[in-house]
Amino acid sequence: MEGGLKPDTSRWVVIYPIYINSKKTLAEGRRISALKACENPNVVEIGDCCQYLRLPCAIELDKAYSRDFMQRGRVRVQLKRDDGSLVNPAIPTRKALFLKVAELVPKHHGRSKKQEQSGSASGPSGAPAPKGKGNKKKK
Repeated sequence: MEGGLKPDTSRWVVIYPIYINSKKTLAEGRRISALKACENPNVVEIGDCCQYLRLPCAIELDKAYSRDFMQRGRVRVQLKRDDGSLVNPAIPTRKALFLKVAELVPKHHGRSKKQEQSGSASGPSGAPAPKGKGNKKKK
């Protein structure tokens, strides 16, 4: 930040990507409804969404989720200033933050390119050929 001073992030809200991942269960750590969650978010996308919402954030790539240490990275986000006032009045709670970030991640500019590339690899019709008895050649 300004002047080389690092803000005290210990009181900031932590977001692990698992918290908003629709592919995970509540037991695995998802914190919001699967319908409102997004598919496989990463810390860079979450950080970009927080910056878009004008919330100070810090990406910590070296940290791991305690329930699954293979999940690397987390984002710390400042919701309230030191005097207790909200940084962004539209986001008063951590749950509101999770929901808003999960809504924004699928619209992330880096995500649309990934989906276009993976969509063209499935074939000309866009769907793989069906398997089973219905795929036999007729004589």
